[in-house]
Amino acid sequence: MKILIIGSGPAGYTAAIYLGRSGHQPIIIEGLQPGGQLTTTTLVENYPGFPDGIDATQLMDNMRQQAINCGAQIVPNTVVETDLSRQPYTITLDDGQKFTTPVLIIATGATAKYLGLHEEQKYKGLGVSACATCDGFFYRKKIVAVVGGGDTACEEATYLAGLANKVYLIVRKSYLRASHAMQQRVFDNPKIDILFETNVTSLYGNEALEGLKLIHRKGEPDQSTSELAVDGLFLAIGHQPNSELFRPWLQTDEQGYIITQGITPLTNLPGIFAAGDVADPTYRQAINAAASGCRAAIEAERYLQSCI
Repeated sequence: MKILIIGSGPAGYTAAIYLGRSGHQPIIIEGLQPGGQLTTTTLVENYPGFPDGIDATQLMDNMRQQAINCGAQIVPNTVVETDLSRQPYTITLDDGQKFTTPVLIIATGATAKYLGLHEEQKYKGLGVSACATCDGFFYRKKIVAVVGGGDTACEEATYLAGLANKVYLIVRKSYLRASHAMQQRVFDNPKIDILFETNVTSLYGNEALEGLKLIHRKGEPDQSTSELAVDGLFLAIGHQPNSELFRPWLQTDEQGYIITQGITPLTNLPGIFAAGDVADPTYRQAINAAASGCRAAIEAERYLQSCI
């Protein structure tokens, strides 16, 4: 009986490793981004077991090969349609292949929202990041900017202020949307300067990011432009969970994150488990995703045993 895993980040690969070691031969639908969101960064220094850090792509390649060594089958395609109305569940791929399975692990992750500037892709991993916890260490004693006005933006600005020499918080509106307590932390931090009513219009730099072009009070009589020299730009305008294909059947929150039962990966449908960032609006860390992949595999194994 084949167990299907959709997604190939730390959660998906870890689930496959555990299931493979339990005697199963799980099928991983790899998707468009093998290795998941982690591969958009460079050096990973906060994953246990690598005292000198490890290249993000190498880390995910290692996980992938370990899953294969444990018996996982990799299918390098993308899911385009799902039917979770009844068991066995049906998954359709972009090449027309169909898979049916009584047990499904969803580990499709979440995608960071970007500003839509074409330079963002050029400098991704070279000054542009969507995760201060992941990449902030590389900007010790440097100057950085954070875009956003909510709790996440304020939290990341405060975190970065403990590492960088200067943090600019770029806010599109004339106020912060964060909670009062989070706002106060930002206002009280001498390392943080808030640029209200400001938008980033473009990025510049040679091999790596060197600065931002800004527009202030866009559309107003006193509209103005400026440039801001920074070493890093952190985007904190939210994430989009990759759950669209499952929402007709699975319970999700207002943002689209799959709702699971407590700390378990159990969803509202029997035999379907959610792991990693697609079900985690809070932490979004590789180590946490891997742990949830482990839990999903263990619960999937228990579910199969209960069906015998």
